[in-house]
Amino acid sequence: MRNRMKLFKIVHLLCVLSVTLASAQNLIKNPSFEDFVSCPMKLGSFNTDVQHWSTPTEGSSDYFNGCSKVMGTPKNFNGSQPSDFGVGYAGLYLYAPNDYREYLQAELSQPLVKGKKYRVSFYVSLAERSDFAIKEFGVLFSKDKMQFEGKNELSAKKRYSKKGNSFNYMEIGYSNFYDDTNDWVLVYTQFEARGNERFMTIGNFKNNPRTRLFKTKRNAKQGAYYYVDMVLVENVEKKSAVAVSKQSFELEKTHVFSNVLFAFDKFTIKKEAQSELKRLYNHFSKNKSLTITIKGHTDSVGSKTYNQRLSSKRAAAVANYLQKLGVPKDRIKWQGLGGEKPIATNDTENGRQKNRRVEFIISKASL
Repeated sequence: MRNRMKLFKIVHLLCVLSVTLASAQNLIKNPSFEDFVSCPMKLGSFNTDVQHWSTPTEGSSDYFNGCSKVMGTPKNFNGSQPSDFGVGYAGLYLYAPNDYREYLQAELSQPLVKGKKYRVSFYVSLAERSDFAIKEFGVLFSKDKMQFEGKNELSAKKRYSKKGNSFNYMEIGYSNFYDDTNDWVLVYTQFEARGNERFMTIGNFKNNPRTRLFKTKRNAKQGAYYYVDMVLVENVEKKSAVAVSKQSFELEKTHVFSNVLFAFDKFTIKKEAQSELKRLYNHFSKNKSLTITIKGHTDSVGSKTYNQRLSSKRAAAVANYLQKLGVPKDRIKWQGLGGEKPIATNDTENGRQKNRRVEFIISKASL
């Protein structure tokens, strides 16, 4: 398959786990930029069109949504990128002539707690018309909302020019997101909160001479423009209240996830499925010799080719969720079987829902 990263969409970043399971919660409101005040009709409308987001400078970050012909998806002025987490995403320059910069600023649903460990992540894709690619993303948490005049980099000197605010800054360096113009690539890190962080800003906080980058084209003179989607900030500390499952699974038998069902034409993991996947992970964490094969299925609506691709995405979403929980990658296999093996009628919505399922088989690893 061309690129597994495209299939490995951690759509569970959207979901809020229940308090009774003592799980984490995404503190970003509107994480995939689906909620908007107005459908974008021009460049630089991110600050006014996207709910719960803003820009901390006069740099004109962009908002793309499938509702728009001018700022639509997948095709737009800087390239073509499908929106795999809904119909909207953001776009911004991380590098441009004369130290021009654009940023995305979000207000968290609650302040971070001092000493607690958190995870921040988001997906990025380099726009095809970019002449450069950068080697790191900057993430800045602040106590107060930032608002500065000008369109240049938000340097430490500029940030601290306004008294009373406090900051927690980090950089995320990666080897595989620099120049990927085809797929969404996950960027993430973990950090310890200093306390009272209430706002988060994504961008490049360095000037041009200090920015680590490389050319993607000959005679490059322009900038590095990235699409951004599915932003997450969550507490990742283990909770003592999480109960350990004692459930066991028969080897070499096909099991059907009871809650891992999908909406029509979707491969996002629903909130109800997460506790079931966690129980499966607990079983794996106590049995290091086990492997799992995951099989995705669709209903009969759509072409065989499309359903094959969609079922692969569903299996990959589950596989990636388990991997992020802690199941080693080499213990997971997955495949899509399209709509060729229904377990219910496709003549009713209830039957089609059952067919949009994921199965798994647990095996003993061969020595």
